[in-house]
Amino acid sequence: MEVTIALRLPRDAASVSVTRQILGAELEVLGVEQQIKEDIQLMLSEACSNVIRHASETDEYTVSAQLVADKFVITVVDTGSGFDAEKVQARSPLAEHGRGLQIMRALADDVRFINRPRQGAIVCLEKMLRFTRDSPGELLTTH
Repeated sequence: MEVTIALRLPRDAASVSVTRQILGAELEVLGVEQQIKEDIQLMLSEACSNVIRHASETDEYTVSAQLVADKFVITVVDTGSGFDAEKVQARSPLAEHGRGLQIMRALADDVRFINRPRQGAIVCLEKMLRFTRDSPGELLTTH
């Protein structure tokens, strides 16, 4: 089974909630375990919020979500000035700067930050899925 959703969104705070709800509904319909769904929604919110806060050179950004078998891959692309994820470090767990990146790293099974100076940034988050018993997702991935 493979499902792909792609969204092109305005760089507006309202887009974060819309994106979270759309992908959350997809995960709900498939029967993804609640904790996994919540982790994905939080990672997604952090990635989108970073675009809203920091990619000031762009008017829009894209989010794509791809479900391949039992792996969910989210890609968030902006056309801002880019950033170096290795240089963005939170000074303490209570520091606001860099906290979103720490959350993404903690929740994702795999995370990649691709810096494209003056062309934007790409954030790629991967999470292995677990489905509730007899859910559509479980039934579709076993065939």
